[in-house]
Amino acid sequence: MLPCKTVLSWTRGTGNRCDIARLRKCGVCYVPNLSPVSFPSRTLSNLATAHSGLARREMAENEALSRRQKVLTIDTMNANIKKVEYAVRGPIVQRAVQIEKELKEGVKKPFNEVIKANIGDAHAMGQRPVTFFRQVLALCSYPELLDDDKFPEDTKYRAQRILKACGGSSIGAYTASQGIECVRQDVSRYIERRDGGVPCDPDNIYLTTGASDGIVTMLKLLTAGEGRTRTGVMIPIPQYPLYSAAIAELGAVQLNYYLDEDKCWGLDISELQRSLQAASKHCNPRVLCIINPGNPTGQVQSRERIEDVIRFAAKERLFLMADEVYQDNVYAEGCKFYSFKKVLYEMGPEYFNTVELASFHSTSKCYMGECGMRGGYMEVINMDSEVKAQLTKLVSVRLCPPVPGQALMALVTNSPQPGEPSHAQFLKERTATLGDLAQKAKLTEEILNTVPGIRCNPVQGAMYSFPQITLPERAIREAKEKGQAPDMFYCMKLLEETGICLVPGSGFGQKEGTYHFRMTILPPADKLKILLSKVKEFHQRFTKCYS
Repeated sequence: MLPCKTVLSWTRGTGNRCDIARLRKCGVCYVPNLSPVSFPSRTLSNLATAHSGLARREMAENEALSRRQKVLTIDTMNANIKKVEYAVRGPIVQRAVQIEKELKEGVKKPFNEVIKANIGDAHAMGQRPVTFFRQVLALCSYPELLDDDKFPEDTKYRAQRILKACGGSSIGAYTASQGIECVRQDVSRYIERRDGGVPCDPDNIYLTTGASDGIVTMLKLLTAGEGRTRTGVMIPIPQYPLYSAAIAELGAVQLNYYLDEDKCWGLDISELQRSLQAASKHCNPRVLCIINPGNPTGQVQSRERIEDVIRFAAKERLFLMADEVYQDNVYAEGCKFYSFKKVLYEMGPEYFNTVELASFHSTSKCYMGECGMRGGYMEVINMDSEVKAQLTKLVSVRLCPPVPGQALMALVTNSPQPGEPSHAQFLKERTATLGDLAQKAKLTEEILNTVPGIRCNPVQGAMYSFPQITLPERAIREAKEKGQAPDMFYCMKLLEETGICLVPGSGFGQKEGTYHFRMTILPPADKLKILLSKVKEFHQRFTKCYS
């Protein structure tokens, strides 16, 4: 009889195992090239136990080996990445996607669809593309259409101009890293027209993959130092989470300055001073970021306030970053968009020749809404020549921005002019889109302010409202017990009960003890009314339930 130990040794050494099920059934072990071996029941039991233990040990060894083979683990990855958060596409949105799948699979819900009001994605919300833009992009993508009489001559001219500037006359070719030269010239002339003749050098224009790419690129240039010399970046609270995410990723220091909700999210210079002084003890404040018109808060800065900010930046030697992607989205009476560059220039040489400024624009917002095209630009003012060379080197690493996005930026900044075939339709579509947004901004404010426990400031511009919500203490306690921010708890229940997807204010930052949510005004008016009605009913029900 072959001892159990011998069988175990043989099976482990060759990678084969005895058939434990067969052993238990008949007490015989069939070993290759050997005669069948019979075992007494006690030995059989011991053998089965030994084999089971061996299997567990081998599994543990394999798991340990698997772990050892991983170079990248949660412990060895870039620690800064783990600090990055982006609420606009966070847990609420992930759950909304799951619910959409459940609805398609026939799962019963108290609603028929998910209404996503969490992000400023205009076309996803039903906004129609501008005909002129899509015609030229179609011609650029498929030049054979240039012979088609259905396309107006001004669309063909622009398409031919763009294609001529591309390698091989194809938008599939790489371009200069800074962007196509004729497009940068279009951007330059656009800025000059916008700012009433303030000169703009095309060499100061960098085409980008949306405004986000330009913002992150500038923060990369500005982040330096260690410990108390580490770059501090002043950002508004509430803020667009791109800023906090980029600052975390780069290992810079986030410096909050709070907008005044009681003054329609106004910017107070004394608050800037407070933030700066508090930060000077532990980092080196070097950057001041302004979002105008505001996201998520929808305010529009006055010219006087912009002048105050420029004086503050000059006095404290801060690099200014002006996020101006909503510059066409101004709705409130008495409000007007002023670019930081225009105001800086008109303040005279003392400021215009010294204050360092980077400003950003995009094809994703305003009346265009072409988020997926990823078109954008940044203009740099008073940048050190050696640093500018480094900037050009940095953008060259990613080769070039998407060429369709560059082409679209050429069309935004060189749109149809009076007398051209496409002008009338272009103007009609642009005016209708901006007028519709203005009406929905007013509608949102009015309806939300009829709800006890919700207070909404006027939506002066941009594409969002950021109302404050009053939550019962019991709801706050329950949220904290679940490890959730109270407004996250609120928004998640809203999603589960109504199918409405909003973003909790905690994802944007807010004063301690206050709670908000951000919602876009982009849904069609009829769907927006349904959304607002559901929010109103839910808030009343939620308040009653937790009171």
